[in-house]
Amino acid sequence: MTIPAFLILLACQLAGDLLRHTLALPIPGPVIGMSILTVVLVFRAERTTSKSSTVIGLERTAETLIRNMGLLFVPAGVGIITEMGALRLQWLPMAAGLIGSTLLSLLATGLVMHWSIHRRAAGRSAVVPQATERTRAKA
Repeated sequence: MTIPAFLILLACQLAGDLLRHTLALPIPGPVIGMSILTVVLVFRAERTTSKSSTVIGLERTAETLIRNMGLLFVPAGVGIITEMGALRLQWLPMAAGLIGSTLLSLLATGLVMHWSIHRRAAGRSAVVPQATERTRAKA
């Protein structure tokens, strides 16, 4: 894990938090920050064919954080235990929100995959007839 790459991740999260608070957005700051980082990396990848040391450092840092992700859930687990009283009082709305959001995300993922598969299949079928027409013209 490199310190410059970690600082880039923290800067993106800070930028996301600042945007969220400035524009009163309903999206978490870290999500906005990672979206900013994604856009920057995509545009940067279009300009260059090789990976820079920054991108390699970001990859290593991300892999390290993912490998140790279990440790990052400890504070969340402690927070859940400390809020057990609120959980006992509000278990039904929380369960409904959890189940509802899970079902909505599954539905959205399924619809996007369905659309993507059909679009890809339509693109292939449009390419195949042109290839056969070319081969007929050569014959």
